[in-house]
Amino acid sequence: MLERIPKVIVIGPAYVDMAVKCEEHPSPGKVAEGSGFTCVPTGSGVNTSIQLALCGCETYLLARVGQDCFGDMIRQNLRRYNIYTDLVYSTNAMSTGIVVTVVDRRGENCSCRSAGANRVLGRDEIEYVAAEQLIGSADAIFVDDAIPVEATVSAVRTAQIHKARVILSAKLPRIERSVIHSLDWPVEFYNADVITLRFKGFMCSAELGSGGEGDLKFIGTELVAKGAKCVVISLGWSGALVIDRQGPRHIRGIAGEVVDLTGCDSAFAGALTACLGTGDEPDRAVRFAVAAESLARSRFGLQDTLPKKEDILTVLQGQPD
Repeated sequence: MLERIPKVIVIGPAYVDMAVKCEEHPSPGKVAEGSGFTCVPTGSGVNTSIQLALCGCETYLLARVGQDCFGDMIRQNLRRYNIYTDLVYSTNAMSTGIVVTVVDRRGENCSCRSAGANRVLGRDEIEYVAAEQLIGSADAIFVDDAIPVEATVSAVRTAQIHKARVILSAKLPRIERSVIHSLDWPVEFYNADVITLRFKGFMCSAELGSGGEGDLKFIGTELVAKGAKCVVISLGWSGALVIDRQGPRHIRGIAGEVVDLTGCDSAFAGALTACLGTGDEPDRAVRFAVAAESLARSRFGLQDTLPKKEDILTVLQGQPD
């Protein structure tokens, strides 16, 4: 697992998150006094890139930021982790994507997000000569469907032309069998080598009611029937599901303390992509991703929670066969 250094291109959104702590969320027309402030780069593109770099991958982020101080902040943050920023493009007359979060004394969040330059990421950036050359030499491409559909479609097509492995991260609104009938995905989505599914508000299979895991298996099986090669669904501390033409399989979770779930999605996605980039089969890659996620949820914060490859391997070595 990760015996060599894969080259991975991440195509996803980049934001700066400004968070303020206060006693109570302000009511309309009122000002709440803050007691703390943080300003950090975030977004699935940024965070997944960092996890890949921590797994030892040669990592590039393809994203759009504004020509402002926040765009500079994102680039500097990426360079701290030795992530290449050649494909982080500046956009005139648009701000970098921003998330403003207010956290009250109970830890409840209230956020407002402005996509900014993320809205204009399109096929031109992906089909640009420099980007296509890097994609052509990459072992894997991670694409988050939070970017515009046109960009996602172009990324999958370009990666297929160059025979790079494609991992598509897609979010569905709910865990219901009927969600399959409301999908309007382009056909290119089903051409990804692995589709990792996320669901709004879903953290762990313990939250599911009776038959909930069966619904997840049904959704994954239906996507495979529509053409997807493999579907992966994290179940939080319960492990993960792998679904392909051989049927659904449950990958055992790793028990441990739950401190913070903020960085779990990025830890899982980045570790999974890192292994798939070396040519590992999905089941083996998912075990690595499950171990990464277990470490992330045992720590507090976001980027500081993302684990290094050595720590993930240590956790796996302590698990029964």
